[in-house]
Amino acid sequence: MMLAENFKIVTAQLVAACEKVGREPSSVSLLPVSKTFSAEVVAQAAQLGYRRFGENKAQELKQKAQELADLHLSWVIIGHLQTNKAKEVAKYADEIQSLDRIELAVALDKRLQQEGRALDALIQVKTSTEESKTGMLPEEVPTFLDALKGFDTLRIKGFMTIAENSTNSQVVRECFRQVRELSEKMRQQTGLPLPVLSMGMSGDFELAIAEGATEVRIGSAIFGARHYPPSA
Repeated sequence: MMLAENFKIVTAQLVAACEKVGREPSSVSLLPVSKTFSAEVVAQAAQLGYRRFGENKAQELKQKAQELADLHLSWVIIGHLQTNKAKEVAKYADEIQSLDRIELAVALDKRLQQEGRALDALIQVKTSTEESKTGMLPEEVPTFLDALKGFDTLRIKGFMTIAENSTNSQVVRECFRQVRELSEKMRQQTGLPLPVLSMGMSGDFELAIAEGATEVRIGSAIFGARHYPPSA
């Protein structure tokens, strides 16, 4: 696996995408998504200087966090989270980007209080028409943000979305634009800084950067094709 070369290529693409739309490359961070790849591969990436990694499943995050504890890495849960997995996330994650309902906030808050910890959190917004995509509808966000004021353990930093899986770049851009505009509106209404827009993956991150992403989540372009275990 040519990790160093892949990181170099993706970083160059990120810089070029920023320069194309007149943005400073330093305004966009890269979150390597290590889901389905081994702790050994993550350790190799850590040797290249990367400290934050995105994971989809709480159990996989827990296993890697335990195995690589001596590296003091920062773990981000980006996948849809069942409330019964709040314990693992509260113990091992530093951030959740898939906060999408009050029941999950309650479960995380309870576990985080027990751990004496707090998490950075992004609200996941559903901008795609695909049933497989999760997240909160944009019109539900203002009420949710208001309810989250009661949870000191969740530091709300902004929003995350997964765009429509489409070859039409305008459809994809509209997903990102919708969340950027929502973020601007919520900043004005709430006074919260909400600085983070986690938008864009390996196939569409240039479009996300054009629409204001402050973080892109890159997996396969860095780590290669994923090999998922067969479903039970």
